Amino acid sequence: MCVFPVADYVFFENSSSNPYLIRRIEELNKTASGNVEAKVVCFYRRRDISHSLIQLADKHASEKKAILEEEKENPTDTELTEKQKHQLRHRELFLSRQYESLPATHIRGKCSVALLNETEAVLSYLDKEDTFFYSLVYDPTQKTLLADKGEIRVGPRFQADVPEMLQEGEADERDQAKLEEKLWDPECPLTNKQIDQFLVVARAVGTFARALDCSSSVRQPSLHMSAAAASRDITLFHAMDTLHRHNYDLSSALSVLVPAGGPVLCRDEMEEWSASEAAMFEEALEKYGKDFNDIRQDFLPWKSLTSIIEYYYMWKTTDRYVQQKRLKAAEAESKLKQVYIPTYNKPNPNQISMTNGKMATVNGAGPGAYHAAGGGRACESCYTMQSAQWYSWGPPNMQCRLCVSCWMYWKKYGGLKMPSRAEGPEERTSPTPSNHMVPMRNSNSPKSSMKTKQAFLLQATRLTKLARHMCRDIIRLRRAARRPFVPINCGAIKADELSQPHMFIVNTEPQLHCLCHHHFQRIF
Repeated sequence: MCVFPVADYVFFENSSSNPYLIRRIEELNKTASGNVEAKVVCFYRRRDISHSLIQLADKHASEKKAILEEEKENPTDTELTEKQKHQLRHRELFLSRQYESLPATHIRGKCSVALLNETEAVLSYLDKEDTFFYSLVYDPTQKTLLADKGEIRVGPRFQADVPEMLQEGEADERDQAKLEEKLWDPECPLTNKQIDQFLVVARAVGTFARALDCSSSVRQPSLHMSAAAASRDITLFHAMDTLHRHNYDLSSALSVLVPAGGPVLCRDEMEEWSASEAAMFEEALEKYGKDFNDIRQDFLPWKSLTSIIEYYYMWKTTDRYVQQKRLKAAEAESKLKQVYIPTYNKPNPNQISMTNGKMATVNGAGPGAYHAAGGGRACESCYTMQSAQWYSWGPPNMQCRLCVSCWMYWKKYGGLKMPSRAEGPEERTSPTPSNHMVPMRNSNSPKSSMKTKQAFLLQATRLTKLARHMCRDIIRLRRAARRPFVPINCGAIKADELSQPHMFIVNTEPQLHCLCHHHFQRIF
């Protein structure tokens, strides 16, 4: 029995023949029937994505690799072999924002998924069992790929060059005025009491300004609410900045707080936002989390990104945030933290069993049963001839099989250990053969041979055979047979033959046969 807590990366099995699904457990919920369902985040393999998007992903990876190679002074990465490149593709995943609910009983084991580390050798992913990586986010609805924003920005492109430390007694020749701006002088001539009195006056001016403002009087109908809004940091920062700009002259600073047009009104984002905008923000935060770009794009496009971020950190100081946090904590406490799943030991329907010297699939899976002639066929992946257990793989007409090791590799990584023509350059949901000829493995050699599909015989009538010799000046049968999608003008053939009053005598059989117009009409 294995334990699977929330936030684990796990294998899910939705088909006995297809590879496992790779998911991350977000929630564990108990249904009314007593079963446990897992709300999971979906990850996609390369085989699940269209070829055009795979080309974009490979282009993005090559460009990123070229940039990193330029930044490295002594590149030490060794060139990967074709086998390593092939297996590395099986380790690449694509994150999505899609959620789905699956029965917890379909969990088949744990795995590890990490954001691609640019500073780590890619071979490290091949050395670790059940380890995958991702760097792009896939949108299954829009069919798009985007770079994941959660990358670690390391290197000279993102970090400042730290200058050498000054020697003892060495002067700093930089112009400090260009590097920083003084906003407050702690050694100003005013006493702490005078500064506090000035801040009280600034709060009073803010309260009076809200009483004169119509929109503020609607949002804060009581004097208590207006005074609380006037005491926020935005008012105090403006007062201290005004005092600093006027060289700490109280009379001059007071005249600026109350100009000729009326008292100055200072508002922050918490006060600027309406109740409906605040509700939309909370809804967006519940859906996207702290992804402020998506919040702005889908919910609040008229707000700037700076405004949304500033409002978020002010919203976290409110009582509403504290209440929501308590409710979420109580809800999380009542949810399942982990689930116990017994070891899955049921036989796979694709498992090949031996019956009276003949091979057949368990439960009759696959209409193309394995017979004695196919008993010596090699593994489609590693070409081994010996295995403790065999599994049917691919379409039934291919009659391919995998050994135990390659079958587990196929289920976990969604591909074969070695490249195969049956698998194709980019794997899809199942190995797909060509339309007419399918690759088969020779019973005594790993070399591939070709086998046609089931043959059929067309038994033509005597009248049909005789019709082949008519109207040769209008239709060429051999050429028409090589062009099956080009229609034949049967009307012209019929009109041409009916215009001839004589009959044709054709010696195609031991006895002579006559084809008249009546028989011709029956054919066409």
